[in-house]
Amino acid sequence: MEDKDLSLESRIKENKRFYWSGILTGVLFGLLICACLFLVIKIRELRNAGEIQVDATYEEANVKEVASDAVQEKIRVLAETINNYYMGDVTTEDLVNGLYYGMLDSLNDPYSQYYTVEELEALMQDTQGIYYGIGAVITLDTEKELCYIKQVIEDSPAEKAGLLEGDYFAGINGTSCVGMDATEVATTLRGEKGTSATITIHRPSTNETFDVSVTRDKVKQITVTSQMLEDNIGYIQITSFDDVTTDQFKEEYAALTAEKMQALIIDIRSNPGGNVTTVCDVSKMLLPKGLIFYTEEKDGTRTEYECDGENEIQIPLVVLVDGHSASASEILAGAVKDYKKGTLVGTTTFGKGIVQRLLSISDGTAIKLTIAKYFTPNGNYIHGTGIEPDVYIEFDSEAYTNDGYDNQLQKGIEILKQELGIE
Repeated sequence: MEDKDLSLESRIKENKRFYWSGILTGVLFGLLICACLFLVIKIRELRNAGEIQVDATYEEANVKEVASDAVQEKIRVLAETINNYYMGDVTTEDLVNGLYYGMLDSLNDPYSQYYTVEELEALMQDTQGIYYGIGAVITLDTEKELCYIKQVIEDSPAEKAGLLEGDYFAGINGTSCVGMDATEVATTLRGEKGTSATITIHRPSTNETFDVSVTRDKVKQITVTSQMLEDNIGYIQITSFDDVTTDQFKEEYAALTAEKMQALIIDIRSNPGGNVTTVCDVSKMLLPKGLIFYTEEKDGTRTEYECDGENEIQIPLVVLVDGHSASASEILAGAVKDYKKGTLVGTTTFGKGIVQRLLSISDGTAIKLTIAKYFTPNGNYIHGTGIEPDVYIEFDSEAYTNDGYDNQLQKGIEILKQELGIE
């Protein structure tokens, strides 16, 4: 229904609405242009430093097209329409961030992303492996569109609150977690030391849904664990390649060596990857002299990452992999396979053969962009195909659930026993 006759009071209200709509639109314009300028300035800084190569003519022309009068006019129309008719609550910050998220989403690249100041801080804490939160590794179940706990960190707030691996996040502080990805859940769960989060948990094992209060504290993520198996076969599990991983791997490797380790199993199943520097540091404790991997950027620039071979492993090695071993995990697995330094056991890896770089913007935000392909030492490009194990064996989840029997691990032990001449 359309009202044609407006009272004076109605007209005043309508004028006020358009007034504030105009202010909102102006703010959006300004922020869009500022963001473009910030990005251009930062790209130029990186280009001048030799970190990235960009054609200047294309760069300036492209930015002018993105911030053209036609684009700004359409943003104005959208902003006014949302302001006048949208029933929900939305802030200027929400709309502006939506512009930035949308620009990165338009690349159709799941690995390129825009980060607000808060999201960037959470990302950096996660990469460093030290943060204030509940102490749980979180993964998204794409079918259920819910995140669940993949690992509870020892002596963490999550463990103290009784949370278990496999628990699903149904809600946090009264807000539904349906449709939230792992980054959003992790960001929501983090906060100042001593503050609490009320988490609605769904536990499939008992089919219970309940609330639990967890008090945030400083958490140092454990990314490397080890144990000595039968016949002096060492076992090291690496769950991710973060800043803390290098020292943790050194400690666990040294401890096993002190126990007279005769062979080694490195388990990188379900390891999503992490820092290039970290995986190179770990690789340098295992590989012979030569390439670890190399990258090629859009303009053909090639960067090589090398190992000096001074710490090449001299005992039999098995590396366990699966379809969730990705990115940095595949760098390690690919190099071990190409140099024939060990036997890959499990199933085909994920197949992420591209590299992202985090580019800072002057306002404290950042974007992560896919900037290169990477190749194994033998020149294999594994993106979309993954790395085939030397010994293919599907994981027997039923046996593991029933009695804890890990058939892939047992296959690795069997292979190493043969190499050691143990019956």
